[in-house]
Amino acid sequence: FSEFSLCFDLQGECVFNDPIHGHVELHPLLVRIIDTPQFQRLRNIKQLGGAYYVYPGASHNRFEHSIGVAYLAGEFAQALRTRQPELDITDRDVLCVKIAGLCHDLGHGPFSHLFDGMFIPKARPGENWRHEQASVEIFDHLVNDNNLRPVMEEHQLVLPQDLNFIKEMIGGSLGPNEAQGEEWPYEGRGQDKSFLYEIVANKRNGIDVDKFDYFARDCHHLGIRNNFDHQRFFLFARVCEAGGLKQICSRDKEVHNLYDMFHARSCLYRKAYQHPVNKIIEHMIADAFLKADKHIQIEGSEGNMYNLSTAIDDMEAYTKLTGQQIPLQILIRAGEHPELEEARRILQRIIDRNFYKYLGRPDTGNERPTEVCTNVFVCLYCIKHLLDMLTSDCGVYTIKLNTPIPNYGNRENDPIGNVNFYNKYAPDRAIPISREQVSRLLPQNFSEHIIRVYLKNEDRNLAAAKRHFVQWCETHPFQVLEVTFRSTLLNIVHVLCEALKLEVLLVIDFIKL
Repeated sequence: FSEFSLCFDLQGECVFNDPIHGHVELHPLLVRIIDTPQFQRLRNIKQLGGAYYVYPGASHNRFEHSIGVAYLAGEFAQALRTRQPELDITDRDVLCVKIAGLCHDLGHGPFSHLFDGMFIPKARPGENWRHEQASVEIFDHLVNDNNLRPVMEEHQLVLPQDLNFIKEMIGGSLGPNEAQGEEWPYEGRGQDKSFLYEIVANKRNGIDVDKFDYFARDCHHLGIRNNFDHQRFFLFARVCEAGGLKQICSRDKEVHNLYDMFHARSCLYRKAYQHPVNKIIEHMIADAFLKADKHIQIEGSEGNMYNLSTAIDDMEAYTKLTGQQIPLQILIRAGEHPELEEARRILQRIIDRNFYKYLGRPDTGNERPTEVCTNVFVCLYCIKHLLDMLTSDCGVYTIKLNTPIPNYGNRENDPIGNVNFYNKYAPDRAIPISREQVSRLLPQNFSEHIIRVYLKNEDRNLAAAKRHFVQWCETHPFQVLEVTFRSTLLNIVHVLCEALKLEVLLVIDFIKL
């Protein structure tokens, strides 16, 4: 099992030797899920996308991360049950939470967030598709394709209630209740078990076991120190009632540790996830996928054929997409299929370490991003003058836009703003803690946006392009235009780029604490 060794004990439990968590014991039902083709596919989905081309140790995959999250989910649920038996956490609850942790990333495409964050928005503009949605759909496909319903019932799960509960923990509410403003949008468990929805994917404040595992695992493989101790968090976590719901709260003295957690996340984004070379490699892979999109055929259910971007509409086809199979198919088949040559050439540039060239980044000054639509902040003033500057000397170019926005934290606000605490004298009463009560040394801003400019053409004069870019940055003040409708913006930029035929890649990366 890749980085895992395993054995079976006398009770049928499976023991994995995980490099992060040590020997972990998994329920037999989880092992049945792990042994399905749909889950085994995660062996070939890189956890950190293109970061393996930058960090030699970043070779880990979604497979081992998912097993780690399942283990931590069970540990966290069991810790709450032991500390607060009045919560009535049952064996069924714990098993469902473990399955949700195991299957929460089933829907990731090739190179993880590159697929749903870069490729799909370009290949299918306006398509509101997320990997969480695909995880729910693949989970259904996994259960049905491997006839796991009888196995689940053998292990005392109640269907369909527990299946709905697992899918809700992965992707949110399944029905119309949330959109209609219903007080409680979930069907799997009632409000008395609301805290269970915060273990795997905490949509209230982003503190969940998914992050606990990838903090530890990514830092281990990247060679970056992880200062956050999730075991200590488990030790001081309690369930208290707040806002009419039972929420997971932390001890008041742990507030500094939680700020450290979000700081650790910010460091990972800055040093690895949004590393300039990593991002440009991911953009190159996305460009290659776009060039190959219509020329790659994948067979789905009932013999129907799909391409890269339409495979998300059929889970049988989608589960055939991996970060190993698609690039190899492009590289190998290009000789027989000339339409794949452009895609092959881009991938070959990555292999040859001939990346798009980094020109620099404009200084955004003290501008703070404001939430507008999907947090897209583009300086059209910047685009216009940059196009004028580059076309005057560096030839013919194209601009492309991408906004990989981390889906965690509290946007530009204090990430602890949605966290409740308790103190030792009132352990059942939830209390907020303002940043003023914590320290005067905390940061003033909790997010920033970075604009990077890259030269895509191999045959252009890099020195001249850099010189003109620096001159432009010195003579043109940066201005931010808040764009309310992303589609309108992209249409404007598309028309502009088609007219000017520009070949520069403008990347807007958001880094959040």
